[in-house]
Amino acid sequence: MSSSPPSRTADPFDYESALEACARGERFALRALYEREARWLLGVALRIVRDRDTAHDVLQDAFLQVWQRASSYQRALGSARGWIYTVVRHRALDEARRTRRETPVGDELEALADQHAASNAAHELPHADAAALSRCMETLDERRRDCIVYAFVEGYTHEQIAQQTATPVGTVKSWIRRGLLSLKECLS
Repeated sequence: MSSSPPSRTADPFDYESALEACARGERFALRALYEREARWLLGVALRIVRDRDTAHDVLQDAFLQVWQRASSYQRALGSARGWIYTVVRHRALDEARRTRRETPVGDELEALADQHAASNAAHELPHADAAALSRCMETLDERRRDCIVYAFVEGYTHEQIAQQTATPVGTVKSWIRRGLLSLKECLS
């Protein structure tokens, strides 16, 4: 079996008509496009985002964009198949850029732990640090504590925490930031 998409000449499928049918709201056309190209398009997304689950999400989002923006396709400007691949590629690039921009929240906790360790006397034992951190965590508001645990123990991103807690991302970021400041103050 070939590892590249079937060539245009060997494929009698009319991508342009299918895309125009999508623009008219004909769902069967989107399904036909998906069935013909999803495997190859997933490969395109996977090469860019380098994570299978994320690539599947990108593909789903891209097909939603194809459905919503099919009316913007113009035959005179290029092939429909190329247009679809461009949508997937741009969606994957956007996702890759977005995830690179996210600051891993773990860095904040590591900096806090490093600062706390440096301020402690050399004779203090690590279990004393853990006990102090545990005591300070108990003083936090439950929402802030949960967000910090999701971020630093579970490794969730701000967006994942927002989804988990049904809270806006900005609020989650504020809770984490304020919670870390409270922990820093408590540990000082």
